Amino acid sequence: MIVSASRRTDIPNYYSEWFFNRIKEGFVYVRNPMNPHQVSKIDLLPQVVDGIVFWTKNPEPMMGRLEELAAYRYYFQFTLTGYGKDMEPGLPHKKETLIPVFQKLSGKLGRNRVIWRYDPILFNRIYTPEYHLRAFTQIAEALKGYTEKCVISFVDAYAKNRRTLKNLGAYELIGRALMEFASKLSETAGENGMTVGSCAETMDLAACGIAHNCCVDKALIEEITGYKIKAGKDKDQRPECGCVESVEIGAYDTCKNGCLYCYANSNPASVRKACGQYDAASPLLCGRVTEADRISARAVRSLRIM
Repeated sequence: MIVSASRRTDIPNYYSEWFFNRIKEGFVYVRNPMNPHQVSKIDLLPQVVDGIVFWTKNPEPMMGRLEELAAYRYYFQFTLTGYGKDMEPGLPHKKETLIPVFQKLSGKLGRNRVIWRYDPILFNRIYTPEYHLRAFTQIAEALKGYTEKCVISFVDAYAKNRRTLKNLGAYELIGRALMEFASKLSETAGENGMTVGSCAETMDLAACGIAHNCCVDKALIEEITGYKIKAGKDKDQRPECGCVESVEIGAYDTCKNGCLYCYANSNPASVRKACGQYDAASPLLCGRVTEADRISARAVRSLRIM
């Protein structure tokens, strides 16, 4: 089993104590977002977990406890963009804090296990293509030698963020302008020792030197575990997504980063309500089991090919 921690929220930044308690107790409860009273109990013992993929914009709160994960294999998807506080109000300063955190984490784990995400890319009157190219170059130069891959995506409109994107004046780059922009990103990354992959994009950017990426990456997991795994495409993700199957342990409406383009939060009130229920000792993230809940053990196993 591969654990996703998490596409739905920033566990390393806000819920690392809860996560380490779940590792210590060897299981976690996860609500079905489509049927909230359906709760799965998921085994987290090392013998069934082939790898953990952490998704975060700031892993610093958990970095002092990484030795507690000695029995596990894992890597980080670390998002670092050029946006300011107007877009990402909950994050610390990029140059002063987050880039040094990235460098330190890479020093601990190795540059193959810390992947830089410059996503989502949103264009408007402030965040123009020229702005993004300058920001991307500055970050790429700072991360040279600290990562091998950059993952990009272009912002998508969902029910939860469509109105916000409209208010931001977001627009798409298309045709030749898009290809020129993507080519410049790829060229800059290459100059700094990185390849670029696209995340869940329908467009073909191969001519720009950008391949379709697998964020939950079978090849990388095999590299860091030292054994082959049997894992197919994740059927719960969009057709364009290249990720292999994983088990998600996060919860929507619990991320406090406050990013305006976010698709995982409904609104600030929902986040405040959910976060008010946070208990680091609870098997559930930001919640407790009620009498109406039905708990069932999810069958999980190692994907190792024997």
